[in-house]
Amino acid sequence: MAQRARPRLVDVAQAAGVSIAAASRALSGAAGVSEEIAQRVREVAAELGYVANVHARTLAGGTSTGVGLLVHEIGDPYFTEIASGVLRVAAQRGLTVQIGHTGRDPDAELLQVRTLIANRVRAIVISGSGFVEARVQAPVKRELQEFQAAGGRVAVIGRHHLGTDAVLPDNLAGGRSITEHVLSLGHRRIAFAAGPVALTTVADRLAGAEEALRAAGSRLADLPVIEEAFTRDGGTRATLRILDEHPRTTAVIALNDDMAIGALAALRSRGVAVPREMSVAGFDDVAVAEHLSPALTTVRLPMTDMGEQALLLALKEPSARPRRRTTEHRLVVRDSTAAPRS
Repeated sequence: MAQRARPRLVDVAQAAGVSIAAASRALSGAAGVSEEIAQRVREVAAELGYVANVHARTLAGGTSTGVGLLVHEIGDPYFTEIASGVLRVAAQRGLTVQIGHTGRDPDAELLQVRTLIANRVRAIVISGSGFVEARVQAPVKRELQEFQAAGGRVAVIGRHHLGTDAVLPDNLAGGRSITEHVLSLGHRRIAFAAGPVALTTVADRLAGAEEALRAAGSRLADLPVIEEAFTRDGGTRATLRILDEHPRTTAVIALNDDMAIGALAALRSRGVAVPREMSVAGFDDVAVAEHLSPALTTVRLPMTDMGEQALLLALKEPSARPRRRTTEHRLVVRDSTAAPRS
């Protein structure tokens, strides 16, 4: 017989008809709720058999020295640079950082969030794309709401539906800039090596590309958008598909630098010269981008700064509404793009 799940604070709040924060205050004896509401919450908690999380007071008192960082791909240089920013701020504040890897899997993300909470971190930074469909992250959102009600803090990097403080990369404008650049060179037979369009990062970068294409009298729907894993291997597979299925393509725009590195590898394996026979562009400007051969044309995001800003947000006192920090972007033109051969 399956064991009955232990009641959580969110269950008490829902049954009592109050917010999670109000339920937390009522059960801890904190000010901010009426005695009538506090009594109702206590009665509901007793009926459900709710037992308060043992480390809630530790979180609320700010005595925990651990913070958590969740990344999608631990080997992706994008996340390495974000992690360096988080680690820098943590070191300045005397905090330790636990890093978890989710692989862009919402179930793995949920498990990692629960693990960090069980390890009594005081704050969690979730780095990487959210999902276009809000329901995909609904279980994570509930866990984080309860964590915050117990005194924990959360910030995310990227567009999410989690209702927390966020650092928002300039993905839409960056997608527009890199596509405008490729168009300005004279390319019209463009293909996109994209991660899953279910990710908000991919959707936003493609939306920017769509704006640039429409301004040039074209449409994204008329061009190949090849969905593969948002990784180096995914970039290799996407580019091989482009070569096989769309042989007249003259430029590949990869929606992150990891995919662009994979694209360069695929073209090299097929003996396609870059940029003489095929231009390649990326997105993010990871540290290795300028050292590739040829050096990669890309969009620069301030990744280390994004990591710093996210943890700083997570360490602030909570605000009435989620705070937003937006970044800038910069087009960096290098040797991997050129005009198409006539």
